[in-house]
Amino acid sequence: MNKPEAFFTGTQVQQTWDSTSLGWLKECPRKYYYCMIEGWNSKHKSYHLIFGSYYHKSLELYDLERAKGADHTVALRDTLRWLMKITWEWESDDTAKNRETLVRSVVWYLDHFQADTAQTMILSDGLPAVELTFHFELTKEITLAGHLDRLVTFLDAPYIMDRKTTGATLGSNYFDRFEPDNQMSLYTLAGRIAYDTPVRGVIIDAAQIAVGFTRFDRAITYRTDDQLKEWTRDTISWIERSYGYVEKNYWPMNDKACMLCNYKRICSKDPSVRETFLNSDFEKRRWNPSEGAKNA
Repeated sequence: MNKPEAFFTGTQVQQTWDSTSLGWLKECPRKYYYCMIEGWNSKHKSYHLIFGSYYHKSLELYDLERAKGADHTVALRDTLRWLMKITWEWESDDTAKNRETLVRSVVWYLDHFQADTAQTMILSDGLPAVELTFHFELTKEITLAGHLDRLVTFLDAPYIMDRKTTGATLGSNYFDRFEPDNQMSLYTLAGRIAYDTPVRGVIIDAAQIAVGFTRFDRAITYRTDDQLKEWTRDTISWIERSYGYVEKNYWPMNDKACMLCNYKRICSKDPSVRETFLNSDFEKRRWNPSEGAKNA
């Protein structure tokens, strides 16, 4: 299956969207322009992204081993052998997210959920439903894409499972951020359309990573048919709005969303010098929604 291109050829009109690029647009058109259209990224890869990538890949390998019939001990051993090898030269200056806390978190998560009643589904082709790539047409002009950690059966019902790592304290305040949430709505819709499975929502397995401990918690965010229909209408509206920005060649700043934005320092400068600061602090690596890195 060929992966769709991010943009219509020779234009700044995006045709393939994922939760990341759609989230940039919803947060701030100017941020979307810098991230998606121009492709400006920090010159230094975030240890958060590196940690999250290794964490997700480790759990993926474990899930695949268990789905093939391996017991917990064998699957854990094989997972750790891969993880220790792939991270051998990785160095992190962060006290909470480093090689030691990564290995600890993987082991403790797999031990914590060793007897998990959420079981990986088997697809029609006989393969386990682990680390699934999807893309499907929302309209003739809009394709949605992304990656799902797992499709599982839990309490006799199908769900998406998504793993998160965070430094935030787990509890109702943490999980409330997913009610509503752009990513979780897209994942639920993708499970239903791309994998023809009537998923009820997303099981969120969150790991709180700290210097001296890792703790875990689980919650489920549900989506009804009408909620997904509303999200679909809203998504089409947001994307169609971006066509106007392209036509006018102007991407307005949402200055109410600047506080935690990586581009705050850029947007605070006079427009005449922003390009200079962009070239100093960032480099260009254009995001591809069909191949985007896993969101930690």
